[in-house]
Amino acid sequence: MQYILLQAAQAAPAAGQQQAGGGSMLIMMIIMFAILYFLMIRPQQKRQKEMQKMLDALQVNDKVVTTSGIYGRIVSIKPDKNIVVIEIDDTNKVRVDFQRSAVAAVLTPEKIETPAS
Repeated sequence: MQYILLQAAQAAPAAGQQQAGGGSMLIMMIIMFAILYFLMIRPQQKRQKEMQKMLDALQVNDKVVTTSGIYGRIVSIKPDKNIVVIEIDDTNKVRVDFQRSAVAAVLTPEKIETPAS
C-alpha cells in the first residue's frame, strides 16, 4: 500500500510539469499558425483578389497572354458563359474561345514582348 501511495505522490508533480509543458506547446502552435498565415495564406489571398480584379476588368481589344502562353487580342466577351474570344492571328483572323480564368495577364505597351520567331 505504501508503494502505491509513494508512486502516486511522485507522479503528481510530474503531471503538473506535463501540463505546464502542454500550455507552452499550445502557445508555440498558435505562433506557428500565425507565422504560416502571414507568410503563406495572406499573400495568396491578396494575389487571388488582384487576379479576380484583373479578370473582371477585361475589355474588348485588350492584348492578353493566356496561362498556356498564347498571345492575342480579346475580340468579344461572353459574360453569361464566362468565356472570352481571343484573336491570335490578325492576318488569318484565327479566333479561339478561352475561359476567362485562362487569361494570365493583360499586356500594357511596356509589358508587350515580341515572342521569339
